Amino acid sequence: MTEQIPVVGAREPCPCGSGRRYKACHGRADHARTHELVARPFEGLAGECDWVALREIVPAATAKLHLRGRAGSASVIAATVLPLAWPAMVRTDGSVYVGLQSTAQSVDASRDLAAALLQALDAPPGTSIASSDVDVKPDTPRLQDILEPKPLDVTVHTGFEFWGQDMPDPDGELAASLERASEAVVPTARLTSVEAAYWCRIGSRTHLRWVLPDAEAPLLDALARLHAVRELGLGDGTKYVGAFRALGLVVPVWDLAPDTEAADVEEPAVALRKRLDEALARTEPLSPQERRSRAGLLSRQVTLR
Repeated sequence: MTEQIPVVGAREPCPCGSGRRYKACHGRADHARTHELVARPFEGLAGECDWVALREIVPAATAKLHLRGRAGSASVIAATVLPLAWPAMVRTDGSVYVGLQSTAQSVDASRDLAAALLQALDAPPGTSIASSDVDVKPDTPRLQDILEPKPLDVTVHTGFEFWGQDMPDPDGELAASLERASEAVVPTARLTSVEAAYWCRIGSRTHLRWVLPDAEAPLLDALARLHAVRELGLGDGTKYVGAFRALGLVVPVWDLAPDTEAADVEEPAVALRKRLDEALARTEPLSPQERRSRAGLLSRQVTLR
């Protein structure tokens, strides 16, 4: 059995007897857990791509969560945003909500959300959990530890009425927050034929943003192969405009014709996913033209987080 080393001050001698300071010996693992950014925090969760989408690009959506070992417990809902950016809240009917787009408390978004959720589960109905209330520790469980391995069943909303009107709000802050948040919502829809692809209309422009699960390097090669032969589009009037990185995954973006609706993109998205899978299966080196395409695609990438 591995010997348990007590935690001491960072500059104190390590209790293991190595002669080194604790921070340079057995304290390194604790430091890594609390200081090194977890670049892909939702890896290992069923529906990772939808977790990323709800955290980063979808304005108003919910999904029911299934907790391990808590059969028959209160309804637990993941929501993109909660009133006043609360990390979690418990409605007066006992249902628990965790806000995915809340302020980061640590270097691990999964641990942050799990900490807020666990605190809400132990709170009485009518409680709101503020960011300052969330206590994230190195041994706090992550979402991967407390959720059943079930994909998210995402419901996209046109506003934030799902917050409910039964939360105590003596100062009227909830109503004001609801109004501000609803004004910022852009029309959004999740495609049903492929995973984690979201149509949206921003002003006069229409886009598809698609969170892909594939590893970045081979995915960029595959995108470059398709781009080199002009097979990276989603049909007439569409244009691949670039991609961004979010929480360890690549999110390509397409411009669509202004009058395109989400249903219009379903079949083209399925066909593109098939072409992409075929390109991912290829193992020969990129041709000179494909390498130029890859360089061009890289120049149009940004990182959100």
